[in-house]
Amino acid sequence: MSDMTANNPPLNTDATQTTSSSLTKKFYNAAWRWHFYAGLFVVPFMLVLAVTGLIMVYFNSIETRFGEKIYVTPQSVMTAPTTQLETVKQAFPDAVIGQYMPAPAEDRTSLFTIKLDGVNTIVSVDPYTAEIVGTVEKDTTWFYFASDIHGSLLIGDLGDRLIEIAAGLTLILIVTGLYLWWPRNGKGLSQVLVPKLSMKGRNFLKELHVSIGFYISIILFFFLISGLSWAGIWGGTYVQPWSSFPAEKWDNVPLSDETHGVMNDGAVKEVPWGLELTKLPLSGSDVGKIGVPEGYAINLNSMVVLARAIGFDQQFRINLPTSPSGVYTISADSQDGDTVTPTGDQTVHIDQYTGKILGEVGFEDYSLMAKSMAVGIALHQGDMGWWNTILNALFCLAVIFLCVSGILMWWLRRPKGAGRLVAPPAPADMPLWKGAVFIMLLLSLAFPLVGITLLTVMALDLLVLSRIPFMKKAFQ
Repeated sequence: MSDMTANNPPLNTDATQTTSSSLTKKFYNAAWRWHFYAGLFVVPFMLVLAVTGLIMVYFNSIETRFGEKIYVTPQSVMTAPTTQLETVKQAFPDAVIGQYMPAPAEDRTSLFTIKLDGVNTIVSVDPYTAEIVGTVEKDTTWFYFASDIHGSLLIGDLGDRLIEIAAGLTLILIVTGLYLWWPRNGKGLSQVLVPKLSMKGRNFLKELHVSIGFYISIILFFFLISGLSWAGIWGGTYVQPWSSFPAEKWDNVPLSDETHGVMNDGAVKEVPWGLELTKLPLSGSDVGKIGVPEGYAINLNSMVVLARAIGFDQQFRINLPTSPSGVYTISADSQDGDTVTPTGDQTVHIDQYTGKILGEVGFEDYSLMAKSMAVGIALHQGDMGWWNTILNALFCLAVIFLCVSGILMWWLRRPKGAGRLVAPPAPADMPLWKGAVFIMLLLSLAFPLVGITLLTVMALDLLVLSRIPFMKKAFQ
């Protein structure tokens, strides 16, 4: 034993602990710096998304999306759907009538969606008298306005790309925020789970910021992924194409070049995510199975009767054919508020000439990703009931608080009169930097816009900001 001790002197534990402490501090500062810079870009976008989200939750759950909820006095007999359709045609002879929704309750109006001079309008019809009792332009409602901002910032594809980058960088905020939150320096888990409300000033804000950020992190991650799945690059290019329902599963029906997505109205997504890129069938062939029995007229009346016969027993809608090769489409889904849960999603296409059913797809036919998105979007929009509405409202308020408190903490930390950002210091000689670059390259493959943005920022930091004196000072 004595020989072994002589040949192997004891380790310098103090030096080891000092090295470990220094490494931990470097990682902490690096995480804080990334958290700070990601927040600079993300905060304005997250504020916009949270505020517009609150507006949409309100009109989606408490009011109505487009102000179309009009009540009527119930009578003994309703007029036929074709009679109501004729009234709308006479009132708007130059309009294209795209959709009909039977009265969802005995004291509610029937709804027609028309396009007149490029403007989408909802026409409310008394189902007992076939009189028009109200109209509203969808594009002018608060819900549509908030939805357009929420999806594209009112600047089209550029806005979509900026939001996609912001959502991806928020994932970085979550990861770095959780690392900063993790208990250290002798603190136990219980000490960081409950904020110390006795703190004052910036420390009080930090306690709330850290605790609220931790508790909503999982929900925020879920909202980001479900939102990114709708974004143009990650969702539209990478995820949605291989997750969509394959129209080839229908029995060799002729397919259009148009997809289900044409039934969406502008900024508002009304077609289930898993069907948006699926091609529509065409009318005019002999294929399909019996839908409308032979001898019956194929019109809006028979479509309503068929819908009831094949299981559409609650709220549903019928898209009318708008071209010689178009089809009748009967649908009900949670994304439109027709069903309480997405498991009740159902879409059926009928040939406008033969009345045969050309294709059917329900929730059980969706891919795993499409099912996940159907549930995710319903939760994202607050469609699953009052508990969902309350949860989403609280979540939006929490996001607003995180954004505002983050700005206030930065402002309170800045020295008076500082003419620079006062960013967290960059650690010198950061170890494992090659691993960080490798992770960012992987991130570029998974989330292209986010990865490219991170690599660009890293290149600017190393090649420009750290080498030009006045830029280096401004971003310190």
